Amino acid sequence: MKKSGKGKKGSRNRELGTGNGKKVESRPRGMKSSRPGKTIRRSSAAGPKADQKRAAEEREQTGVQHTSHDTSRFLRGQRIDPRRIDGTERVTDLIDGTFLAYNAARLREACQLFTQKMLEPDVTIGMTLTGALTPAGLGMAALIPLIEAGFVDWIISTGANLYHDTHFGLGLAMHRGNAQESDVVLREEGVVRIYDIFFDYDVLLSTDAFFRKIIQGPEFQRPMSSAEFHHLCGKYVREREKALGIGQKSLLSAAYASAVPIYTLSPGDSSIGMNVAALALDGNRCVIDPNADVNETASIVLGAKRGGGRSGVLIVGGGSPKNFMLQTEPQIQEVLGIDEKGHDFFLQITDARPDTGGLSGATPAEAVSWGKIDPDRLPDAVVCYLDSTVALPLLTSYALATRPKRPLRRLYDRRRELMDLLRDEYDRAGGEPKVAEDADAKLPMHR
Repeated sequence: MKKSGKGKKGSRNRELGTGNGKKVESRPRGMKSSRPGKTIRRSSAAGPKADQKRAAEEREQTGVQHTSHDTSRFLRGQRIDPRRIDGTERVTDLIDGTFLAYNAARLREACQLFTQKMLEPDVTIGMTLTGALTPAGLGMAALIPLIEAGFVDWIISTGANLYHDTHFGLGLAMHRGNAQESDVVLREEGVVRIYDIFFDYDVLLSTDAFFRKIIQGPEFQRPMSSAEFHHLCGKYVREREKALGIGQKSLLSAAYASAVPIYTLSPGDSSIGMNVAALALDGNRCVIDPNADVNETASIVLGAKRGGGRSGVLIVGGGSPKNFMLQTEPQIQEVLGIDEKGHDFFLQITDARPDTGGLSGATPAEAVSWGKIDPDRLPDAVVCYLDSTVALPLLTSYALATRPKRPLRRLYDRRRELMDLLRDEYDRAGGEPKVAEDADAKLPMHR
């Protein structure tokens, strides 16, 4: 006798029964799937290899074109079929036409995100600078053109970038060198190096002397934000450039002329801050106020949103400037209690890995969990893992070639207006933070 529920041996299309009252149907051979509700076509790599092999041989014999890829949603990207490079192509041609995979593709995506979305008229763009970019000439080559084109509205930089930028504004020379030279010999010769950039030790002494001279001026004798401090410094650097007749060389000078505020989150962590500290020993009253920096940067982002616009961040490198840029949103939402969602666009160029836990390599998706990035805008986020000295000139050239200049926002001139907006929103959100006793009472609730 045949057992109940058994069909003809070898049949794969029979009904298998109704165990536990649920009807279970078999699949035709080659149609199994590891995911419930999904069916894999015979031409799938997960299907029966013998059938696929025979189908490929039949197509070859009959001359039939393989078209199964036409129906896959995973195979709708641009076909990799670049034109030959012949030396006539422009930067835009190379990036759009031949940067098709790996980090070249990420750079293409970065360029297209920046130009097609971030440079729209309603987007306020904040830029961070980390790593020795200005000593390599990128201030003159890339940063000043971006500022003057209205493509960067405000900046957070390491103090070192601004200090070394000033060398050029003072007419001091930096030279290309050989990174394999003996540092002992260089020291004996009075030559300082930043990897393969060489310069005379007197460049440092002359720049220190310049800052000490201007900081003793009456307009510096008060507490101020780092944006105010750099604006004043930029004014004097611009005057020196004009006196020397060397043209526009300094990022500080260009930012002053365009009213682009530049912040430094740790002003003491550079030779500029070291000279401010030295003068304080002599009674100088110049103080750079970090509280003003935290609130002013938050007010810029809030002003962009409340004005009906959007906020985009262009992060060159990582480090503390990246955090200071991104913390504007937690400052607005978490600390001040103002209803907001996070930055709208995120573009980073970095050589840092995400798996070490450092902020420099942290992904935009991770930033969503902190409220730094609007989760709804996560597709408008690109990380390009590439040396900034390679990527930034290419991004700048691509942007200038594909987009017209934007009107300058002159955010430095609007600082008071933006701070008034921040204070007003803070007051309406609930005013002052909890008193210490109330905060202590709530601590057990978070443990």
